[in-house]
Amino acid sequence: MLLALLLVQIFNFALVVLVPPPQPDITSLATVVEALEQKPSETLRISYDHPPSKKMAGPHERRIAKILANRLGIPANQVNVDTHFPAPHGAPMAMFGREGPVQRERMDSLPRPEAVLFGDFTVSARMDNRWITVKPKENAMAPWRRRALLWLLVAIVVVAPVAWILARALARPIRLFAQAAERLGRDPKAPPLALSGPPEIGEAAAAFNEMQSRLNRYVEDRTTLMAAIAHDLRTPLMRLGLRLENAPGDLRTACEEDIRDMEEMVAAVMAFVRDMRRPSRRQRLDLQALAQSVTDGFEDAGGAVTLEPGEPVVVEGDAASLKAMLSNLVGNALKYADGATVSLITQGANAVIEVRDCGPGMEPDDLERAFEPFFRGERSRNRNTGGIGLGLASARAVARGHGGDIVLANRPEGGLIATATLPL
Repeated sequence: MLLALLLVQIFNFALVVLVPPPQPDITSLATVVEALEQKPSETLRISYDHPPSKKMAGPHERRIAKILANRLGIPANQVNVDTHFPAPHGAPMAMFGREGPVQRERMDSLPRPEAVLFGDFTVSARMDNRWITVKPKENAMAPWRRRALLWLLVAIVVVAPVAWILARALARPIRLFAQAAERLGRDPKAPPLALSGPPEIGEAAAAFNEMQSRLNRYVEDRTTLMAAIAHDLRTPLMRLGLRLENAPGDLRTACEEDIRDMEEMVAAVMAFVRDMRRPSRRQRLDLQALAQSVTDGFEDAGGAVTLEPGEPVVVEGDAASLKAMLSNLVGNALKYADGATVSLITQGANAVIEVRDCGPGMEPDDLERAFEPFFRGERSRNRNTGGIGLGLASARAVARGHGGDIVLANRPEGGLIATATLPL
């Protein structure tokens, strides 16, 4: 940044020192007289019916007005001269036969002792019962302006690469933070952010890495707690089953059914924890082909599953986890509606998987609660119809682990639609 500012100041200083200052245009009084006599002029602009502004004229302006009046043959009070260009060092704007504060070679080209005007001026004369006003024509691209513009363009060309490098250097840490946040959303176990750059950026990167580490520890602690509880429940359940051997028949049968239900829940929790802990292998894969393999497996088992045709949809993810997610969604549709229709589309930067059924749907209050662990939309005690309640929780965990999500909604025509979004 300091280098860019230094280069700009160097060019500004060079512009002041090296580029010659603008020289005022020199106009002879003879040229002014010709213009007032309505003769065409290449350097002067002629206008009519513009009375002069009321302004106190200086000594040199009154002198020029007298000269012009004599040459035009009109009274001096009918000529008004207004010189807008300041006279340097108090020198008069009309020079009579002597060198003024302009370049000597330019003065030598003028016939002496003719008076001249420098720079911008306005001369008005009342002739033929109307005012005639003469002004120099504006030159938007005067030589000195072209030189200054060229110098500024050169400065831009020289400074622009430095400014571009500066902008890239300033934006790079922000871009890295955005990429790291996206990786964290897709894969909580992504590599930490590199600690590089200025001290402030290094501190922010260290804080981001610590946040990622704490999140992973938090998830790991919860998973470990679930695994420990599920594992430790097996021993008392086994002892309870042994103690029921001598119980009456009806009581033993009822208790054994409860023990089997608890064992199934423990097994489901252990499988859920195992899936959460299993290291993922992210790779580019075709969701259409993955969905085809899942639907083919259910069809082979006698399920009424249909996969709508579509173009390949390539995402980066773990094939086993995504296959388990899709299997959970299709399995729920078969369990509660005896049929499922699967489709894949792309919307913007996301791949969208839709699993539709024609079942009874769900209560609106249960659409979000269905993703809570052990929640069962079917309130019966029958595990064959109600399940354990971890399928949708596991499926959403997989989707969110890939940077996406899963939502449920009731279809207007009846049934349920599960929509999974995954970033491309």
